[in-house]
Amino acid sequence: MLTSFLRKYKWSYKVSNFFNRKKLLHNTELYKKYNLKKNYYSSINSQDFEGINGQEPIMDREDCAQLLPQQERFNNLDKKTQDSLLKWSKDGFVILDSFFQKEEIDLINKEVEELLLTKKIKWSKNRILFAIKKSKLLKSVATFPKLKDCIELLMAKEMDLFQSINFYESSQQRTHSDSIHMTTFPNGNIIAVWVALQDVRLEDGPLHYYPGSHKLPYIMNKDFDNQSSAFKLGNKSYQDYENKIEQVLQENTHLKKEVFLAKKGDVLIWHANLLHGAQAKIKPNASRKSMVFHFYASDAIAYHEITERPTLK
Repeated sequence: MLTSFLRKYKWSYKVSNFFNRKKLLHNTELYKKYNLKKNYYSSINSQDFEGINGQEPIMDREDCAQLLPQQERFNNLDKKTQDSLLKWSKDGFVILDSFFQKEEIDLINKEVEELLLTKKIKWSKNRILFAIKKSKLLKSVATFPKLKDCIELLMAKEMDLFQSINFYESSQQRTHSDSIHMTTFPNGNIIAVWVALQDVRLEDGPLHYYPGSHKLPYIMNKDFDNQSSAFKLGNKSYQDYENKIEQVLQENTHLKKEVFLAKKGDVLIWHANLLHGAQAKIKPNASRKSMVFHFYASDAIAYHEITERPTLK
């Protein structure tokens, strides 16, 4: 109870930030670039950037179907992968079928099991965070050269691996955008990669997403009346944010939900603002093993909109 109470106050984060200087210096030069009067430990939110020009990634402003074929890196990819990437600007996601071989996925699953047995990683609620810091094998999956080519072609810039999340079962999380959790200025400078570690059936609680929803305005604190004061964070709950997203979808009836029944080894790459979530499990004990990677652009300010805390890298 005390921890929850303290987390409502900005100073509690500032104190923690103060002692994490090395992990927060990535933003300081960019603060100067945009004339923001911020210390490395300062709170920051989307309203700090009002009136400041910052260009979103070029594939958000132009059509990747026109731009990608001009890149040598793109033309070195196989035709199947090329065809998938060309849909990015329109859909906000890419599916790479059978990107990893089943034998490679078996090695990943075995590695996770061994890390759990040796207590090098542990479950936090229903997920494992940052397993890549404990395993060269798992980090090599995130930094696989062909995967790196794909995400950097889609973003048209260098991308830095930030985190990994392992799931044993469906998160059953309501529809959301990653940008409320991992926020950037300019907008859109984060990308997610999801790897299916098993075949996924409808009863397992598969991922869902709304093609084209990445083109909607970004929903930030002020959009669900969660503005903060000089000392205290906003009083709205995360459920209020999810309710706002539900309202946005009701207002944009042209957007249609799709459910991803992935096969073992499939990869899903999605845009920072793609609205997505996970279906409820029909079978209570069903597994849905997967691994997610998030990458930040190296030239963008990175922070967390809800807590107004700069990202620890």
